[in-house]
Amino acid sequence: MKSGAWKGVQVVWTLARHELRLMVSLVLWLARRTHGTAGGTPFGYARGQGAIMFGFAFVSVVETAAMSVLLLDRPTVHAVVLFLDVYTVVFVVALHAANVVRPHVLDPGSGTLRIRRAVPVDLRIPLERIASVRRELRMSHERADGELDVEVGSQTTITLELTEPVTHVTLFGRRRDVRVVRFHADESDALVRALATGRREAEQRAAQASGPGAVP
Repeated sequence: MKSGAWKGVQVVWTLARHELRLMVSLVLWLARRTHGTAGGTPFGYARGQGAIMFGFAFVSVVETAAMSVLLLDRPTVHAVVLFLDVYTVVFVVALHAANVVRPHVLDPGSGTLRIRRAVPVDLRIPLERIASVRRELRMSHERADGELDVEVGSQTTITLELTEPVTHVTLFGRRRDVRVVRFHADESDALVRALATGRREAEQRAAQASGPGAVP
C-alpha cells in the first residue's frame, strides 16, 4: 500500500476510534460513571463550558426541526439530512459527556497527575517532575515550544513548570516534549493544594528510597 493511502487509512481509523470513545463516554455519563479514576482523586473541568455545549446541542435540535419541515416533500434528502442532524446532536452531547467522565486525576499512590480533556488529551505527569505549581488565570494563549495549553472555554487556571519534559501525544500521534503545562480545573484551588501535598509525599518517598538503607 502506498504511503499516501496508508496515511489516509490511519486518519480514518484514528477518527473512528475517537468517535467510538466519545460514544463510550456517553454511555458512562448516562450510567453516572467515570473513566480512569480508580485509586485517584478526580478533579473536573467541564463546568465552565457545559452551558456552551448544551447551547450548541439546542441550536442543532432547532435546525433539525426546521430542516424536517423544509424537506418534507423530498424524502431521500430529508432522511439524509435528518440522520446528519441527529448525529450532530449526539456528537455534541457525547463530547460534553467525555469532558465529564474523563476528569483530571491526581493519584499520590502512583505518584502521577493525569491531565485530560475529553478524549484527545491524556497527559501523565510524575509528581516528582513538578518544579512549581500555581493558580494562574489566563484567557489568551500563544503557542510556544515546550509549552502545552489545555484550554477549557478558552481559559486555563493552573500552571505547572516541570524539572524534566514529558511527552504529549496528539490525537494523530504527533509527539511534543513539554516543560510548561497550563490547564483548567473547576476547583483549581483545591487541586493546587492537593498537588502541593502530593509533591511533598513524592519527595519524601524519593528521599527514603535514596537513604542509607536503600538498595543500590
